Amino acid sequence: MSEDRNGSGSLTTRWLERLFPGVVGAPRDRQDLIALLKQAKDRALFDTEALAMIEGVLQVSDLQVRDIMIPRAQMVVVGRDHQLKQVLPVVTKSAHSRFPVIDDDRAEVVGIMLAKDLLQYCGEDARRFKIRDIVRSAVFVPESKRLNVLLREFRASRNHMAIVIDEYGNAAGLVTIEDVLEQIVGEIEDEYDFDEGAFILRRGPNSYTIKAHTAIEDFNEYFEVAFDDSDCDTIGGLTVNAFGHLPARGESVVVSGFRFTVVRADSRRVRLLNVERIGDSSGASRESVGMRLSTKGGN
Repeated sequence: MSEDRNGSGSLTTRWLERLFPGVVGAPRDRQDLIALLKQAKDRALFDTEALAMIEGVLQVSDLQVRDIMIPRAQMVVVGRDHQLKQVLPVVTKSAHSRFPVIDDDRAEVVGIMLAKDLLQYCGEDARRFKIRDIVRSAVFVPESKRLNVLLREFRASRNHMAIVIDEYGNAAGLVTIEDVLEQIVGEIEDEYDFDEGAFILRRGPNSYTIKAHTAIEDFNEYFEVAFDDSDCDTIGGLTVNAFGHLPARGESVVVSGFRFTVVRADSRRVRLLNVERIGDSSGASRESVGMRLSTKGGN
């Protein structure tokens, strides 16, 4: 048995030496491994997308649900007592397949509605629609759950959505299996050369690219301003509130001396923003006043 193990170890070492000439022995830790993988990418043994996927697999176990969840304020929901005429516009506009069903408050999620369950109410059957009849049980997970554990649970239960709850049992947001998988096979951001762990990239004297999940507290510290974080925690949430809707790529909004332009967004959240500082935001940055909206190419 020991000879087999030694033989296997020698084979692995020889494979690494052939893949990475000049490197002796196996990598000592994850940083060593990633450095070796980057060397392999530089030698065109695989492309940037493959490297990003491998890094995503390695990093997913370090992330918690709170790191990727869609905040409660950005959830697209339906009410437990809503009529079909109230539900259909929400479904068609968002194009989602699953919707949290809430009671009187977004913090109280009572179940999940699947869009496909509405098909039975087409035509004359619409009169017998009651959302309570099609509500399915929701899966609840804590904010601290690791993504690799959540992914295993999603696969085992065949659920695609979970409601994230805080320490008091209130809904803090939601997470889907697509959100987890995107950490592994998500969009490649080569053109935005963020340093590892960085959220803000300076591109010019007053021009920046910012990840939408940047905490407002960190934004305030970086720019020495005082945006209010009582209603939302992230810059993405702040801009969505300023727009009054989930913006598409190219839309922009001016908030207290900063122009935020959406660089990347999907059907659930804003992901990346270009930020231009166009005036002194001190003194007015706590207020949601002076907001101005425009579409791509507007001022």
